[in-house]
Amino acid sequence: MKLLLIEDDATTADYVLRGLREEGHTVDHLANGRDGLTQALGGSYDVMIIDRMLPELDGLSITRAIRAAKVTTPIIFLTAIGGVDDRIEGLNAGADDYLVKPFAFGELSARLAALARRPQAQSEQVMLEAGDLKMDLIARKVTRSGQEIDLLPREFSLLEFLLRRKGRVQTRTMLLEGVWDLNFDPQTNVVETHISRLRNKVDKPFDRDLIHTVRGAGYRIEG
Repeated sequence: MKLLLIEDDATTADYVLRGLREEGHTVDHLANGRDGLTQALGGSYDVMIIDRMLPELDGLSITRAIRAAKVTTPIIFLTAIGGVDDRIEGLNAGADDYLVKPFAFGELSARLAALARRPQAQSEQVMLEAGDLKMDLIARKVTRSGQEIDLLPREFSLLEFLLRRKGRVQTRTMLLEGVWDLNFDPQTNVVETHISRLRNKVDKPFDRDLIHTVRGAGYRIEG
């Protein structure tokens, strides 16, 4: 699985990271809430593990923001705050599970596996849109102003990745990880090349650009 861990306690983070990576999972780790939220909204994960007490932005606020952005990735709180009311508050904020410290790693691992197997919410999107651009995920069909656009599989995946994060900047690293499943920079212009090809099909024939370059940051689709 690809997991996100937002945890500021170095000892806990090291313990969790070591265990999960030994099981073969890919784990991104952030130690403060604000950076963690940015990563949660910009990345693509199977499950997110979030502490409640974090610097800069607490776990409840992070979870509420994730759900407000319509991100349905399962979330488990991993926290020392373990009262009944606290658990209820966490679940009502949008978390799917709640594990109290101290904890057994085996239980965390089992809960993560269970969350990853859980079917996605019934509201899972089948149609993505930006302005007059529409992507039908069932028919694998893209149209703009009613005109069908023929995309290669990688171009389709790239456009889908951008549309699912409409209005948010996606860095080169995010695109490499999310579209090409690369956790390293291959030092090629693969992202730039595919963005250019996508623009030629999605933007160039029309009177308004939807895909924008954010200088020094990455790319964003608007609409």
